[in-house]
Amino acid sequence: MKYINKLLIPLFYITNLLLIIFYLYPGSIFGCYLYNNCQIQPKITADIMISSNLFISSNHFYAFILLSVLGFFVYRNLKVMKFIIVYLFLLSIILELLHIVIPNRTFEWQDIFGNILGVVLVTTIYKIKGKYV
Repeated sequence: MKYINKLLIPLFYITNLLLIIFYLYPGSIFGCYLYNNCQIQPKITADIMISSNLFISSNHFYAFILLSVLGFFVYRNLKVMKFIIVYLFLLSIILELLHIVIPNRTFEWQDIFGNILGVVLVTTIYKIKGKYV
């Protein structure tokens, strides 16, 4: 188990760094690479409809699920779990708020809801799992 954790720790930090780079880049790195157009943001799946007038961004939702799962696996037995939860929650909000000032990026409520919902979903599963295991 210690061997797996030694692999996951750098993966968690690299994933954090990549997510921050992708968020702060003025445009779409994936769009530049895939479509030769930095203005096009590729979608993994269609946005997820929560209610008739509330959608969340699937790309953001999946990104923060991945980051949260990695963070929870890396720090599952440590006393810093509360810190990780707060860190992921604040990161999900701050990165999207920075889109207000980054050129060629826009703040969108469906993105911030996708970020937060990804963190909340993994946190909820972690809390439920902890009660029954």
